[in-house]
Amino acid sequence: MKEVLTNPTAGYYMNRDVFGQTGDFITSPEISQMFGELIAVWLVNEWTKCGRPTPFQIAELGPGRGTLMADILRVFSKFKIAGSDFSVSLVEVSPYLAQVQEKQLGPRQAQEDTKLPQGSQHYKQSISFYGSQVRWYNHIADLPRTFTLFLAHEFFDALPIHKLVKVDQGWREVLIDLNREDLTLRFVISRDRTPACLYRLDNESREELEVSPQSLIITQAMAARIHQDGGIGLVIDYGHEGDKTDTFRGFKNHKLHDPLVDPGTADLTADVDFSALKWAATHPRTFEDWKANLTFGTVDQKDFLTRVGINLRLEQLLASCRDEDVALNLKSAHKMLTDPMEMGSKFKFLALYPSVMEKILERYPPPGFV
Repeated sequence: MKEVLTNPTAGYYMNRDVFGQTGDFITSPEISQMFGELIAVWLVNEWTKCGRPTPFQIAELGPGRGTLMADILRVFSKFKIAGSDFSVSLVEVSPYLAQVQEKQLGPRQAQEDTKLPQGSQHYKQSISFYGSQVRWYNHIADLPRTFTLFLAHEFFDALPIHKLVKVDQGWREVLIDLNREDLTLRFVISRDRTPACLYRLDNESREELEVSPQSLIITQAMAARIHQDGGIGLVIDYGHEGDKTDTFRGFKNHKLHDPLVDPGTADLTADVDFSALKWAATHPRTFEDWKANLTFGTVDQKDFLTRVGINLRLEQLLASCRDEDVALNLKSAHKMLTDPMEMGSKFKFLALYPSVMEKILERYPPPGFV
């Protein structure tokens, strides 16, 4: 899965624009500005709840085309959030998508790694349309140590998974093998236990499940930063609370695609196990790493967006709209984002906070989650 998606020369994400109507799938920020605007307002509200600490950064993991960040920065500018006290950090491994994000977010060509100061952790930097520094990083571990608003929208669903099944002899891993008769790929079951079978399976009632160690490591890294440096995390993705089994699939031209056919030409994805992310966020890698962080959610996208005001925002946009086609598109986008049969129930929201905010959150719970 990692090789197919992020191989430096032939990886699915590395050399093309895979988003939107002309790509293989569409994301919420691409559907309507309302999505990004409401996320931005939520982030400003929670940052204010923390005392508006500066300097601070917003760090997005897997920013796609940069559409969500562009909407967020536009709203931040309305709150006079820009300049030297605020910066944008993008964790992006695709050189092609980094170029797309650069054009989306700022008027100037970014400085590449050959022109950056020696010892820089980032590989590219630019200035946004609103005057904030924008920097690109390969790994979450490279991000500056400061108060951070973490954002991960449709990021974890693309991280590699292991598929495990329970057989008479115990847990075994589903692997991919080459059928020598016709040179096609096929699923097989490991003869013995693999390292992935050491996952937390003592009280597992399912007969089949998917685990993503990389997702747990990144969540723990994010949680450690939130505890040590201050910050908040918001994870948005399609997923479940530890009850689903077989969700691994491919997408091509907005349709399901066999993940073993023509690898590298289709997106590979699996539903996010939010129960596992919450476990990782509240269990340190070492005893000294952090105290138990706080998690809120998950809640369905329709509930979150409704609670933070998407209906009111739609009314405002329609009131100022003079084009009937634009008005129809706004209503259609609202329906797609909130309808339970569309994205409204498929996507979930999860928030992470440092434990020091427990008393504040008891009095002022995070909007969208209650």
